[in-house]
Amino acid sequence: MASQPDVRLATLLDLPNLTPTKSALDAKYDTYQNPLNSRYCSGEMKYIFSPRNRFSTWRELWVFLAESEKELGLDISDEAIEQMREAMQIQDYEFETAAIEEKRRRHDVMAHVHTYGLAAPAAAGIIHWGATSCYVTDNADLMFLRDALDIVLPKLAAVIQRLSVFAKEYRDLPCLGYTHGQAAQLVTVGKRATIWIEDLLDDLHNLEHARDRLLSKFRGVKGTTGTQASFLAIFKGDHAKVKKLDELVTEKSGFVAASRSTTQTYSRKIDVDVIHALSSFGCTAERVGGDIRHLAMFKELEEPFEADQIGSSAMAYKRNPMRSERLCSLGRNLSNISGAAEQTYKSQWLERSLDDSAIRRITLPESFLCADACLILLNNISSGLVVNKAVIKQRIDLELPFMATENVIMAMVDKGYSRQDTHEEIRVLSHQAGAVVKQEGKANDLIERIRRTAFFEPVLGNLEALTDPSTFIGRSPEIVDEVIEFDVRPALEKYEVQIGRIADAVGELKV
Repeated sequence: MASQPDVRLATLLDLPNLTPTKSALDAKYDTYQNPLNSRYCSGEMKYIFSPRNRFSTWRELWVFLAESEKELGLDISDEAIEQMREAMQIQDYEFETAAIEEKRRRHDVMAHVHTYGLAAPAAAGIIHWGATSCYVTDNADLMFLRDALDIVLPKLAAVIQRLSVFAKEYRDLPCLGYTHGQAAQLVTVGKRATIWIEDLLDDLHNLEHARDRLLSKFRGVKGTTGTQASFLAIFKGDHAKVKKLDELVTEKSGFVAASRSTTQTYSRKIDVDVIHALSSFGCTAERVGGDIRHLAMFKELEEPFEADQIGSSAMAYKRNPMRSERLCSLGRNLSNISGAAEQTYKSQWLERSLDDSAIRRITLPESFLCADACLILLNNISSGLVVNKAVIKQRIDLELPFMATENVIMAMVDKGYSRQDTHEEIRVLSHQAGAVVKQEGKANDLIERIRRTAFFEPVLGNLEALTDPSTFIGRSPEIVDEVIEFDVRPALEKYEVQIGRIADAVGELKV
């Protein structure tokens, strides 16, 4: 990734018919702004897909090409290389020059070849020597995918780390489990968090795999249809030099290897695989956000809420789970982007067709911007989850007597009583208690009914132990410990330093 300048110039100069003027820059409040860019994402992610980074990376690739061609014997002067290096970072005024040239030529790459040549006149005749447009556009896109994954992965690791701390803290706090949306056997607050952690770990591994594979799939120096014919001509039929040129540029660009066979472009299958991993993470984001919203509805769990935050313009008492709702919304959008990548790959014709261009300008940046937004939210939410223990206990007290009936039945059988007879006694008392809860709105008094029934006298001395919530959570605490020790720790070890930096920054986030 080209170095990021200390400027804050927002430019729309990707369009061939736009010349930057003061009025154009002043009109930002009259022009649609993508909310991913204006509201939700980090500056570092937005910079990767910015015009400045795009065109500076093109120049970087032209430098790599010229350097490598010179190393292999082509007549390129030291002065040309030096001027190219000095002008590698595109300057503000050059955007206007390139926009005017693109409007004239209707070709973005040639417009920037011309603009770069003005900044490095000694190199004007050798910039882009032997290359096709996709040398810069496609190789740059692969570099952006790599660099964007390098931002996503540590942020995801930080979310997993935060949730692991949360899970450890509440590893043995019983709470209602739910199946079919109904109260079921108890789990713990920490155990439920490990479900989210396991899914996020899968996302981490998927994205790591996508990045590792990407590093060996550089497009490199392949020519117009992937045959390297132009470079073979330049090097007078020397196949070894053409292969070496490809290797040199690939290495300078920070990749392990290049694809052996490409068309004019790198295979759009690569986009599919990367965006699949991102879209899968989007599904996880919506799932986690949905769980938190349900628990907030029950008042068991709440996301962070700032001192001056307003939950509702009309209802001042409300504490809406707006971060989790936004997370669900963005996660849903991210999970749907994979379809566009699939359709683009399937629609390519033979050695190339340009119907992939406009859609990839949207799907590639937006998939990463959306993932970045989800990760900012997840880091913020997981940094301040509020557990309402009193509400959790209240909800357990409402349901646990019914769940404890199996323990009571087993204890009676252990004392020599008939299971069927005990079941019938419990059934009658349970329906009576259920009517009190549902029709009269009172507390669940099933345990008191059992205490007052002579039939259950053999187990009354042990009734408190039979209804202790901690006896209903199974191995939940141990599962939390095992997930953290055997799944989380090995996966996050490589991100330890980056997680620390993110932890320092999250406290300052206003989401």
